[in-house]
Amino acid sequence: MRDPKATDASRQTRYLFEQVFQRRDAPIARRPSPARQAQRDDAPPYTPEGVYIISVAAKMLSMHPQTLRKYERAGLVRPSRTVGMLRLYSNDDIIRLRIIKHLVDELRLNLAGVETVLQLVERLGSFPSRVAPLSGARQVAAALERELDSIFEMLQGRGGPPGERAR
Repeated sequence: MRDPKATDASRQTRYLFEQVFQRRDAPIARRPSPARQAQRDDAPPYTPEGVYIISVAAKMLSMHPQTLRKYERAGLVRPSRTVGMLRLYSNDDIIRLRIIKHLVDELRLNLAGVETVLQLVERLGSFPSRVAPLSGARQVAAALERELDSIFEMLQGRGGPPGERAR
């Protein structure tokens, strides 16, 4: 049943975030570090399904290539690089850029707001896998309380995920 008050922008936001949450097993912005990949010995190595150079990615997204470079400088997306330093955007990068474009164009967020929203989505998306090993309801409740406290601190500008606010 459709919500009659839902705008096209809210439906598009919901769709984009569903795309992100369906890909929980793959990182949204970053490729797995060698240490993290070594932890997942049984998992096959992460390989992006499609790769696009900046001009193709810009056309796919109806953006100027300079905008993609700006988002990379801001740390919102990290395309892989060839030996010749060409940027290669994966399908995950394209999905992330679509979300960024929606947040900037439709919801009128600045890049700091976009960064905050993306951090929240990443943290909330990874939360179920982080609490899965916990056995009791009290442990899960305590982990949830710690996570919410951390998110509130991040929103108030006092901190964030480890290593994220060290800029």
